[in-house]
Amino acid sequence: MARWAIGDVQGCAEELSALIARIGFNADRDQLWFVGDLVNRGPDSLSVLRLVRSMDANAVCVLGNHDLHLLAVALVQAKLRKSDTLQAILAAPDRDRLIEWLLRRPLAHHDADKGDLLVHAGIVPQWSIAETLGLAAEVERALEADPQGLLCTMYGDQPDRWHASLKGPDRLRFAVNVLTRLRFCTAQGRIDFKQKGRPESAPAPWLPWFKAPHRASAGTRIVFGHWSALGYYNADRVIGLDTGCVWGGELTALNLEAPESRPVSVPSLQPRSIEE
Repeated sequence: MARWAIGDVQGCAEELSALIARIGFNADRDQLWFVGDLVNRGPDSLSVLRLVRSMDANAVCVLGNHDLHLLAVALVQAKLRKSDTLQAILAAPDRDRLIEWLLRRPLAHHDADKGDLLVHAGIVPQWSIAETLGLAAEVERALEADPQGLLCTMYGDQPDRWHASLKGPDRLRFAVNVLTRLRFCTAQGRIDFKQKGRPESAPAPWLPWFKAPHRASAGTRIVFGHWSALGYYNADRVIGLDTGCVWGGELTALNLEAPESRPVSVPSLQPRSIEE
């Protein structure tokens, strides 16, 4: 069995099909781990959703910020942005089945036997793996019990620092922001979303979340995406797989059963551009 982790697809359906063929995926023995952001900005999010949903247990997928945005647009009429490419999903005859499937994806997936954690963006230094999974589960329960309530209140950058005493919408919003939007934070766990460049581009005291000293999650291998300016990253039990396919880069996969092997990529078919 191979477990292939795949970076942010963002509606790049042709590239995903090409990558699946290139890695020799076999549904009888293999599993695909998707880091989230299956949809948006790319040309064919509908085909991506249909394909990944059709894989059933062969696909593990966590929610990314663009996936949550699709849910908000579909379920609470959140405003479409100029750069969104979600209209085909919203008009599809199987829209409701796709939205229901997406709604039930987790924000974090942990394989205790293999020692791997899958998230879309990152983890603040203070969170252990157990705390991360507990907070992800809180968001998942809120999505199941009252999706409109969660989706209506998830937008916003505050609070910007973790406190165990956070409650209600503030607690859920912070958890969503960390798991689906985080790139930079301070050693004390303050988060910032204005910084989007390469790790070395941010001034002190901002650090890539995985470089924070004494990070409580450091003993677990973490697989993530969300950071196209970072590109492929594999060091110190941290694997970043967003190689900017939707921006004209590549779509990348790594065999988690053979992490010392080289990543496998296919070139993007999208015009070269810079992430907004």
